[in-house]
Amino acid sequence: MLTDRMAEALNAQLNAEIYSAYLYLSMAAFYESLGLPGFASWMRVQRLEELIHALKFFDYIVEAGGRVLLRPIDGPPTEWEGALGPFEAAYAHEQKVTGLINALVEVAKEEKDDATVEFLQWYVDEQVEEEESASSVVEKIKAAGGTEAELEKLDGELAMRS
Repeated sequence: MLTDRMAEALNAQLNAEIYSAYLYLSMAAFYESLGLPGFASWMRVQRLEELIHALKFFDYIVEAGGRVLLRPIDGPPTEWEGALGPFEAAYAHEQKVTGLINALVEVAKEEKDDATVEFLQWYVDEQVEEEESASSVVEKIKAAGGTEAELEKLDGELAMRS
C-alpha cells in the first residue's frame, strides 16, 4: 500500500510524463511547420514513448493500492529557434525528468517503500537512454552546420526511428 506522500509523488510524475508527451507532440508540430517530416516523426515516436511511461505509472499506482488523480496539463511551448532549438529543449527536458525521477527514488527510500524503489529503477535506467538519444541528435544537427542538404539527409535518418 502506498503512503499518501508516495501516492502524491507518483501522481505528480504521472502528470510530468503526460506533459512530456504533449511537449514532444508540440515539437513535432513545429518541425512539420519547418518542412522537416523526419524530425517530426522522431518527436511523434518520442511522444508515444512518453505516453507508455505515463501508463506504467498509472498502472503501478493502481496495483500498489493508490488512487490515480489526473491533474491539468500545462500547455507546452510552441516556438523554438530553427531545427536545433527543439532538440536542445528536448535534451534539457530529459535532464529535468532525470532529476524528477531521482527525487522520486529519494521519496520512496524515505518512505521505506522498497517495491516503489524497485519499480523506479527501470526509469532510472531509461533516463540514461533518453538523455543520450536527445543529445546525440543535438550533436548531429550541430555537425550538419545548418546546411539545407545536411539537414535533409538528417531528416531522412530521423524518419527511420520507429
